Amino acid sequence: MALLSHKTKPVGGENLENWEFVGKGGFGSVYKARHKDWGFDVAVKILRDDVSLPEESALFAEAGHMEKVSCEYVLRVYGIYQGLIQGLPRQGIVMEFMGKGSVQSLLRDLGGPPPQPLVSRLAHQVALGMNFLHSRKLLHCDLKPSNVLLSDDLNAKLADFGLCRVSASASDGNRETELIGYTFKFKPPEAFDTSYEPRRAFDSYRFPFKTPKLDCNSISYKKVSSMSLKCPIFSHLISYGILLWCIFTGKEPYPAAEYSLVALKVPIGDRPCLKDTDQKAELVDLMKKCWDGDPSNRPTFKECLGVTEKLFSMHRPGVPAAVYQVLTKLDPATSNQHQSINEVVGFSSQTPESHDSMDCRPMKTKSPSVQDPVPDEVSVYTITMSPEKKAKFVDDKRADLIQVISEVMAITEELGDMVHSETYALIKAKPTSMEKMRLLYSRTLRSGGIAVKAAFFDALKKHHPKTVEQLGRVFHLY
Repeated sequence: MALLSHKTKPVGGENLENWEFVGKGGFGSVYKARHKDWGFDVAVKILRDDVSLPEESALFAEAGHMEKVSCEYVLRVYGIYQGLIQGLPRQGIVMEFMGKGSVQSLLRDLGGPPPQPLVSRLAHQVALGMNFLHSRKLLHCDLKPSNVLLSDDLNAKLADFGLCRVSASASDGNRETELIGYTFKFKPPEAFDTSYEPRRAFDSYRFPFKTPKLDCNSISYKKVSSMSLKCPIFSHLISYGILLWCIFTGKEPYPAAEYSLVALKVPIGDRPCLKDTDQKAELVDLMKKCWDGDPSNRPTFKECLGVTEKLFSMHRPGVPAAVYQVLTKLDPATSNQHQSINEVVGFSSQTPESHDSMDCRPMKTKSPSVQDPVPDEVSVYTITMSPEKKAKFVDDKRADLIQVISEVMAITEELGDMVHSETYALIKAKPTSMEKMRLLYSRTLRSGGIAVKAAFFDALKKHHPKTVEQLGRVFHLY
């Protein structure tokens, strides 16, 4: 078994406690455990007894690559597990634990799509993760809802980079068990050709590739130069387009179709049904471009970001309310603990007639003016918070704050000399608020310690009091 890197030490069974079974995957079982020294929960993927040496090597190769990929939209790997399970020596991978499962489990538990603001954030975060991987010459060959994991506040991260030979629902008897890489319902049409060579997630783009070009009722093939590096990358856009469809509709693609039917119909142009969707919606237009039969017509993930970032920017003020709405539906007990959140985000109480469905649209509320005082509760919360708790808020809510904060330069001004002059100039030069926030985090907040993060929190509370209150109430931070 190959170690992840010379810097990574194995995690032994003596380091972990409070084991809980989470589920099964292609290589074995996944557990949640608490690391005694680190003080937080981790996920442990334990290999099956009958995993072959090639499969074992592939799994640890995946872990090794994941360890090298540092991105907030890609699941983090902490190390390898070596210890005893039920008295027998076992090995596996120790990873970041994502408390809310996957997009697949979210759609199943909701019984439909999440509110539009959350749809837009999920679409954008997946595109960000995929674009990052492609920028590092890495390919994710099994993008699907079960491989997009969700944190406690429903932020998305990519996992399982195309190495699972068995889907998360291994007992369903589907043909998924025979495929390396793509799950067949998310497979690009060119991959159904017998000459197609599936590649592991981290293989190089540079290999000859034959792709189908739809021509009326027949399929003709064209040789594509490996110099462009387009077709291997563009094959992954099909999976993203179908994933968008799943998030947008809350449904499973081709629910009654078996492998043979999908393999027959997808190459001749069949795609998930858009009959009941808004054909003018930008996300629908994007998914149709992504699953175009000709790979050369599909956008790059960089181009997808132009659409998803614009869409997310339109909906991001409603994201905290959408997250609260979803978490409340998933765990109704939380609604009694935070009744005043309805007033904060503009939701009205449901009437008996609306019990079976919730309105996803936030009510319009009055915009605070200069004369409007900061709510007393926010003042009480922030006054009583220690610098350590303020810093924890800033760390824990990094992804949310990057996406929702607009007054970045005003906050940067508040920090004064804590922001180096060169960093200030770089932040000011960035064209979007999200880019400014990312740079502020990477250049100033990451290295500034508790004092700088606490000062950032105070400036954040001054310029975005509602955001502080919403995030604080929803996520129990105070």
